[in-house]
Amino acid sequence: MRLVFAGTPETAVPSLEALLASPHDVVAVITRPDARAGRGRTLHPSPVKAAAVERGLEVLTPSTPRDPDFQARLREIAPDACPVVAYGALLPSDVLDIPTHGWINLHFSVLPAWRGAAPVQRAIMAGDEATGATTFVIEEGLDTGPVLGVMTETIRPDDTSGVLLDRLAHAGAGLLVATMDGLESGDLHPVAQPAEGVSHAAKLTTADAVISWNTPAYAVHRHVRGCTPAPGAWTAFRGERVGVGPVVAAAEDALVARETAEPLAPGEIHATKKAVHVGTASGVVTLGEVRPQGKKPMAAADWARGVRIDVGETFGRATTLT
Repeated sequence: MRLVFAGTPETAVPSLEALLASPHDVVAVITRPDARAGRGRTLHPSPVKAAAVERGLEVLTPSTPRDPDFQARLREIAPDACPVVAYGALLPSDVLDIPTHGWINLHFSVLPAWRGAAPVQRAIMAGDEATGATTFVIEEGLDTGPVLGVMTETIRPDDTSGVLLDRLAHAGAGLLVATMDGLESGDLHPVAQPAEGVSHAAKLTTADAVISWNTPAYAVHRHVRGCTPAPGAWTAFRGERVGVGPVVAAAEDALVARETAEPLAPGEIHATKKAVHVGTASGVVTLGEVRPQGKKPMAAADWARGVRIDVGETFGRATTLT
């Protein structure tokens, strides 16, 4: 089939590469405009654009899919289908009608679970044991279109959202190619999503990423994993934001050298020469990496030695999210 691929972040690149390696003909790529990043705020192309340019593909970067020039060019190309992976812009109905077989989205959940922008993060934070990927026909509703294909994937106990998303991006690329194959052969037909089991995965904000030490240790563990690497789980120490990397449940006998046998209160910090333990609503977690505001990540024990934690000192909420 004659395809125009739409995608923007690094997680979309495996699908583009898989389609380019398939018998299908990828004739152009749609991606978001170059964005400013880094200290110098210089313009950088999206990962998908960089990959497309390297392959010599035509790249379309409309500021909005409603752009008349963009729509005219897409009609000239006349794609049979437009596979989509994390493009990042809403498609109006007149654009949805251009390709013969529609716009086919690869979404990283088993729909109708976790419709929305952060399905992998929300699945980990909710404690789901499994997730997957779905290909479906895009319609004007949010991830509500009929399903073409599904794959499942186990969520491992220590998966971060970054690790799991990378695994799904590569496995899902094969699903997307198989979906294009099925559409071309006529063997694949869309099936409406069930009305039951719908859940929503709103984009995670910095405010969402703050750690609540008043939840159980397992919930803190899920929260940190779900927010890693972005937007990054964090807490506050002495009024400043501190990023928190992996955490693990700590054995109670690890809390040696405490002056009291009382358990750590939620957010209370206990540092030893080799580890930093923090109390939760039930049990204790041990910090892996800490990212002080404006500084590079470091081992939690190194951070604790530098700040000289007082007995009974706790993590709390920062005065600002910026």
